[in-house]
Parts: sequence; structure tokens; C-alpha cells
Amino acid sequence: MTKKIEDWLDDVPEENNEEDDEIIWVSKSEIKRDAEALKDLGAEMVDLGKNSLDKIPLDEDLRAAIDLAQRIKKEGRRRQMQLIGKMLRSRDIEPIQTALDKLKNRHNQQVSLFHKLEVLRDRLVEEGDDAIPAVLDIYPEADRQQLRALVRNAQKEKATSKPPKSYRQIFQYLRDLAEAKN
Repeated sequence: MTKKIEDWLDDVPEENNEEDDEIIWVSKSEIKRDAEALKDLGAEMVDLGKNSLDKIPLDEDLRAAIDLAQRIKKEGRRRQMQLIGKMLRSRDIEPIQTALDKLKNRHNQQVSLFHKLEVLRDRLVEEGDDAIPAVLDIYPEADRQQLRALVRNAQKEKATSKPPKSYRQIFQYLRDLAEAKN
């Protein structure tokens, strides 16, 4: 007696199909993109300074590899960057990425603040005493007399083409006020 193929297939025990559903196929290109992204993340950390690196949650091995990469030049640095990327594959990078994003955002906020302060300083120098009430509205703790003296000195320096010492002092004063406010 010959069994039909359908009958034969019915006799074969079915395997657990749930395991097949859990297998996720990843293309070679995707693996390469992920590895490249981790190398870029490592390069970003290598470019940071010591104080910024202290704010990122890194284990000792990874921190030592980053410190070494900061000291190495040329081909050795490229290979060290690959090693850092490889080390990142076995770690949870979410806390590292979060800390880097916070550092970038803080930097962006600081740049934005500096641009606003530069505009305010330019307005003070151009408009003179008329712009001082606007500064006092923003920074009530500002010293009106000191601000007036700095503005007048900056206007004199500008008129006589002298180095902009007071111009820079106005910016520094406004920056100090902004930092004290935060």
C-alpha cells in the first residue's frame, strides 16, 4: 500500500510554529548599518572632552578605550574606533545615547542664549539709554548705572575705532545676569 503524500504529511508531527515566528531575519546591510552607527556613536564620545565624558555612564573598559582613542592618531585611531564600536555592540547604548542627547541639548540651549544676549548687547549699543529699560524688564537685578556706563564706553569705543573692550564687557555682564537667573 502506498500512502499518498497528504496522508504522509498528516502523520508527521507538527513542530512548534511559535519558534518560527520569533526568528527575525536581519540583512547583512542592516547589520553593517548598525555597526556603523555604533562606530559613529563611539566617535562622538571620543570627540568629547573629559568633563563631558564624566557625565556619560560608561564602564571602565569602554572609558579606557575612549581615553586611548583620544591619544592615538591616524591608522591606530581608526582601529581603536572600530574596537569601541565592537565594545558598544555588547552594551546597552540607550543610557549612553540619552546622556549624549542631553549634552547636545544643553549646548544648543547655551548657543541660543548667547545669540539672544548678543542681540540684546547690540541693541544696547545702538539705542543707548533707551534700551536699558528692556534689559531691566528681563533682568530686574541688573545695575542700571553699571549698564549705562558700559553702554556709553562701548559707544565711545565704536566712534573712535578703539578695541571693543566695553562691548565685550556688556556681553559678559548680560551673561552673568542670565546665569544668575537660571
